[in-house]
Amino acid sequence: MELSQFINSPILIAFVIGLFSSLHCVAMCGSIIGTLSFSLKPEIRNDKSKMTAFILSYNFGRIFSYMLAGLVIGLLESILTFPFGEEHSHRFLQIVSALIITGAGFFIAGWFPNFAYIEKTGSRFWKTIEPYGRKLIPVASLTQAFLFGMVWGWIPCGLVYTALALAATSGDILLSTLSMFAFGLGTLPAVMGTGMVSTF
Repeated sequence: MELSQFINSPILIAFVIGLFSSLHCVAMCGSIIGTLSFSLKPEIRNDKSKMTAFILSYNFGRIFSYMLAGLVIGLLESILTFPFGEEHSHRFLQIVSALIITGAGFFIAGWFPNFAYIEKTGSRFWKTIEPYGRKLIPVASLTQAFLFGMVWGWIPCGLVYTALALAATSGDILLSTLSMFAFGLGTLPAVMGTGMVSTF
């Protein structure tokens, strides 16, 4: 892949979106990871290596759900665009994606508060799976932490939907999945850092 292709690839753009949404991640998910970290047993919290492993498990579960969402959006994109032709459909998705990303930028800057309504689109699905997360509490194993992270990954979030809109323009199921993986990695430093700090 040439440098220009890499710079314009949805994978890099998704990573940058995740990285620069750190303040939003801390505000929205900071209390979640903080509560999860603090609710672990004292013998885990007092052992830095164990604590790090649990926080990583939470976050890898969350990122895995992002990848699943990217896979689903890639499948939907390939099905929905098939009847209209790849070129026209792809151009339409790019325009929609650009509008959503612009709206997210204005929202973060405080100029477009109505963008928050986009987060409500996933509320119904969240209400369906949220009880499964409650059944995993208190988290006592790395497997439970990963599974809880998977549930957490589906919490309604406008920036996740923004990354999904970008992933939908990739024109490839693998690329859309990897784009969401990259987005998750971009959010990792902020959420991971908050989880570690909360233990102190």
